[in-house]
Amino acid sequence: MTDGDGPAGRGAELSATDLAVDHRLSLLAQSFRFLLDVTPVDADDLRDDFLTGRQPDPPFTYRELETDPAVVRAELDDIDLGTVEDPVLGQLLRAKHREMELQLDMLEARDTEDFLPLSVELYGGVSPSLRRQAEALLADITRTEPTTEALDAEAFLELAEAEIARYRDEDPDLDMHAEIRPDVNGVMVSGDVLLIGPETKVQQARAQALLHHEVGTHLVTQANGTHQPIKVLGVGLAGYDETQEGLAVLAEIACGGLTAFRLRQLASRVLTVHRLVAGATFAEAHEALVADDFPEHSAWTTVMRVYRSGGMTKDAIYLRGLVELLEHLGSGGSLDQLWLGKFSLRDLPLIGDLEARGLLRPPRVLPRYLHDPSAHDNLARAAGTEDLSTLLEGHA
Repeated sequence: MTDGDGPAGRGAELSATDLAVDHRLSLLAQSFRFLLDVTPVDADDLRDDFLTGRQPDPPFTYRELETDPAVVRAELDDIDLGTVEDPVLGQLLRAKHREMELQLDMLEARDTEDFLPLSVELYGGVSPSLRRQAEALLADITRTEPTTEALDAEAFLELAEAEIARYRDEDPDLDMHAEIRPDVNGVMVSGDVLLIGPETKVQQARAQALLHHEVGTHLVTQANGTHQPIKVLGVGLAGYDETQEGLAVLAEIACGGLTAFRLRQLASRVLTVHRLVAGATFAEAHEALVADDFPEHSAWTTVMRVYRSGGMTKDAIYLRGLVELLEHLGSGGSLDQLWLGKFSLRDLPLIGDLEARGLLRPPRVLPRYLHDPSAHDNLARAAGTEDLSTLLEGHA
């Protein structure tokens, strides 16, 4: 090991060859901005034209790719996974390699009919059981909270910076920050940065839950993963998104910030993905949400997220990831190892093996809500529940 990266534990370590492959994959994964590059830069500009009927099929504009996917693919092909000696690490890196190939295929297929099948391969579609759960949520939750005062982008940025400062009090070397960017819609995390769109409005009642979602989950696990000797845990192992988003929604439950509107929103994303795959047009998908009593602007955002770049099925994973984690907790599972980095629940046994061999470091920081006894009570009540509408009890 070099640069003080020796793993914690009983003196075990991975070979320099294995770590070199891991480091190369990690650096390559950071060389392109997948989520930013498949998200339109002009969604806010096109919204009014759509809502007034002037443009039923919005002609979204996307960022010019900073990195040529063909060049990244050539570098990816040059990585010899056959040299990886550790079988567990080899399995994880091969899966990550395949995921990156799919992401590059999707970048090359932006805004074409080839994009959707690749998205289904990467994120999956909507199973009949998940669809039924989403439909049940919309049927069971018919009343939502009254609208509260909304924070603008500057006000939410101030809260985010204060939240990040609290984590820096625990570890001054944490590399994370927040910023407002003109080419972003809403709030999202890219790498170690919380990005806030200039038109963003956050309901005051939702602000803390959103901070625990974005900072306390996405940025915290990124910081912890980057600290590991195995660097892909910082950028995310294959399929990590589903568990990450499930964890992030669990954070909203833990802090008492899951609202009726939010739960309906997660259900609407699932149903919009289902409609996309079934062949509904953008306008038809929007009309269906409005018929389910979603405000026009909210419905626009949901449909835009799902239909971007030709069809992005990622938004089904929020509810799916939450359901899987509730089942995990209900069967006696723990969240403890999930703070080690960004990875899928299905890889938990492999991560456990690496940790047991002393190849991983403890988390640098833990989500702040875990210090609150009431958060543990909230998670205990939610664990194993099958009727998702009951998640609102005690939280609204």
